[in-house]
Amino acid sequence: MSTQQTRRPAAADLDANDPLAAQREAFYTPDAGQLTSYLDGNSLGRPLKATAATLQSFVEDAWGSRLIRGWDEQWMDEPTRVGDRIGEVALGAAPGQVTVGDSTSVMLYKLIRAAVDAQPGRNQIIIDRDNFPTDRFIIEGIAAERGATITWIAPNPASGVRAADLDGLVGEQTAVVVLSHVAYRSGFLADAKAITDVVHQAGALMLWDLCHSVGSVPLQLDEWDVDLAVGCTYKYLNGGPGSPAFAYVNAARQNLLQQPIWGWMGAANPFGMTEAYEPAQGIRRFITGTPPVLAMQPLKDMVELIASVGMDAVREKSIKLTNYAMELADELLVPLGVEIVSPRDPAERGSHITVDHPLFADVTTRLWERGVIPDFRPPHGLRIGLSPLSTSYAEVELGVLAIRDVLTELQ
Repeated sequence: MSTQQTRRPAAADLDANDPLAAQREAFYTPDAGQLTSYLDGNSLGRPLKATAATLQSFVEDAWGSRLIRGWDEQWMDEPTRVGDRIGEVALGAAPGQVTVGDSTSVMLYKLIRAAVDAQPGRNQIIIDRDNFPTDRFIIEGIAAERGATITWIAPNPASGVRAADLDGLVGEQTAVVVLSHVAYRSGFLADAKAITDVVHQAGALMLWDLCHSVGSVPLQLDEWDVDLAVGCTYKYLNGGPGSPAFAYVNAARQNLLQQPIWGWMGAANPFGMTEAYEPAQGIRRFITGTPPVLAMQPLKDMVELIASVGMDAVREKSIKLTNYAMELADELLVPLGVEIVSPRDPAERGSHITVDHPLFADVTTRLWERGVIPDFRPPHGLRIGLSPLSTSYAEVELGVLAIRDVLTELQ
């Protein structure tokens, strides 16, 4: 009996006993001829079926019927209203600390620059060398603008930054430390509380990039006393391509920070058309221009779906999916020379795993042609991203079998 024949019943059994299996029906799925296995939910989440109706209703009612009146009736508060709901459901954040709008890059710039400017005499920014390019590039630009210095952490590339990696680096010159909660390459899940505590002991501020953890890993930003955080909404929050990012600013730090991009929507009296800029109180001061109200609508559906099942259930499914992907990779891919570069311990792993092989760039191209969609990150990493509410075990099995088959063809 073939490996494929022996493995498929296991996937079927797992799906049959999955308490979240019914949630997959909430997502739009292309015809089988277009898609066999979607393993890239950590880059772009599938749309919910409800989103088509949500957008149609918005066009016909809130926009089409109310027109400009919508701003007075609801849209002015949309960035903070949606932010509060994300905070409640997925961030462990009390109201008044989250706002939605701008891109991840712009949000990072605003918060990192504000953190540096708020602490005269502290001109050191700490970040790891393997962080996402945007994070690194934004910091390099801010350092050039403000005459700050950058200290680079060089963690184990197969894992990520641990609290001990900050020993001897963070100190009285440190303004802010910027790290990803889940590493985009390896999927390593950092100990946010322990690292934040170390940073605070040095009197510095901590900013977490939550792009690969929000919606897949339970977060407790208030409990961990995180200062600042930024995350995108198009991965596990399924807001769609280019959906706006969110910023979290701890209530205790808000009036100490002045964000650098002054715009009318972040002013104390936006419609006063005042001569001078006066920042709004609280989280609204971190808004800049007119918020992308239309682009916020799809992610609201996913936040409510997560709320209906709870983040603990989402995390349990995520761990089971990544464990299963690891088992399949060990059995089907490692014998072909593939290396698993994600943590084995699920407590240190987000919702994706990465496997390395010199041929994976070509493998990924051929997989996409066959309707199997992982993604590739240079130099040799193929990421298997598993969105807990939309991914089945059978889909994971089909995808890893396809990776094996294509790699075998190319060797």
